[in-house]
Amino acid sequence: MDRNTTISSDILQIQGFDVSPELTYPLFFLLLFLYLSLLFSNIGVLVLIITEKTLHQPMYILFCNLSVNDLIGNTVLLPQLMVHIISTERFITYNQCVLQAFYSHTFGSASHMILVIMAIDRYVAICRPLRYSSIMTTKTVTGLSATAWGVSLVLVSILIGLTVRLSRCRSVIQNAYCDNASLFKLSCEDVSISNIFGLIFTVLLFSCSIGGIAVTYSRIALICWVKKNKELNNRALQTCTSHLVLYFIMVLSGFLTIILHRFTNYPDLRKIAHILFHVVPANLNPIIYGMQTRSLREKIIQILQRKVAPT
Repeated sequence: MDRNTTISSDILQIQGFDVSPELTYPLFFLLLFLYLSLLFSNIGVLVLIITEKTLHQPMYILFCNLSVNDLIGNTVLLPQLMVHIISTERFITYNQCVLQAFYSHTFGSASHMILVIMAIDRYVAICRPLRYSSIMTTKTVTGLSATAWGVSLVLVSILIGLTVRLSRCRSVIQNAYCDNASLFKLSCEDVSISNIFGLIFTVLLFSCSIGGIAVTYSRIALICWVKKNKELNNRALQTCTSHLVLYFIMVLSGFLTIILHRFTNYPDLRKIAHILFHVVPANLNPIIYGMQTRSLREKIIQILQRKVAPT
């Protein structure tokens, strides 16, 4: 198509996954199962924390933030992806695509920031247990959470805003979903500003995220090594290992998604990395954090016992 031609149509075509016919429905039902399981687990955690007054504590505010973020990020992505898998016509309006990209990037940036706050929470709980209640107050955690969401929304709004100002000369999203890079690739204009801000945004986000995680966990490791307290070491290992595993999965899949946008020879790998970035933490977060938190675990056990107890 001519580079000077501007498209005014509001309908975009999504490339999607190249799935063989025999794998179409197995993949659809796999994604459906993953989506329903994350809905059940995250909504369950939210309802339990909201209804149980004993769980109205700062730590559980962070769980609520994580669950809300997972629900939003995956609800924007998975239902439409499932429809496109079983459909031969994969179309989306431009406004819907922009909205999906906005929520997808907000999900990613908020995930990083919330996990950093959780790492700080773990550091205070393990290394400053006597001062935990005075440092990690409800007001403090609420303020940190609001800051995480506020910064994410502002940065992503600028990121997407720089892209939507561009005219379009293409109508095919070279992806299975909409994100900022896929949107500005629709334009034949100079996208240097969008690229530069996107790079700054990514470097700033990952630097703060990785730096925050590295500092807090290195301090936890140092305290454990110096004190050589078996109970302290076990508590640190129990609460920190799963957090780090989930964080590394998120960082690795995020890096792959960003890097593989530069290499068009591996489109399916990029799509899979992005799906993993959304789905894996969202399914594992409520299970791991719920099971490792005594109060939440006890409440879940009590509810299950009431369900199976004879009337």
